[in-house]
Amino acid sequence: MTSLTERLQTVDRQIVIDDTAQLIDDEVRSKSGFSGMALKGGYKVVKKLKPNMIEEAIDHLLDDFTAALDPLYQEFITKEDVKNFEVYIQNHDARAANDLLSITDARAERSDKQVLKSTYSKLRGQAEKHVRQALPGVGRLIDRHAPRA
Repeated sequence: MTSLTERLQTVDRQIVIDDTAQLIDDEVRSKSGFSGMALKGGYKVVKKLKPNMIEEAIDHLLDDFTAALDPLYQEFITKEDVKNFEVYIQNHDARAANDLLSITDARAERSDKQVLKSTYSKLRGQAEKHVRQALPGVGRLIDRHAPRA
């Protein structure tokens, strides 16, 4: 079977990066309450410090993220009763969130930038909730760019 990474390589990578950045922007914008304010504030600081940082991070992490989601995607491919990956990923949201966060956890741990480690550490407690909330959008993005053959 073709991997999720291989399927996405048939699409213009910049389009996938742009769509993913838009998904992140939309998710951050949708947050409310105290934790939403903190997330929006941190996100604004990151974008102000380096305007293309989000897109660069997506480009750098895209293959790792798609590899992390590939086992779930391969299971989805075999499930004829599930129409789209958006539904499948929502039904396996804890697993998908942990698979994705394992990538950023490892990256943050290896970073030599103390500010990044500190910021990530402060936000990590809420990260699983936010990632789980974003998974329908991730599923739609994958359905759009790597639909079941």
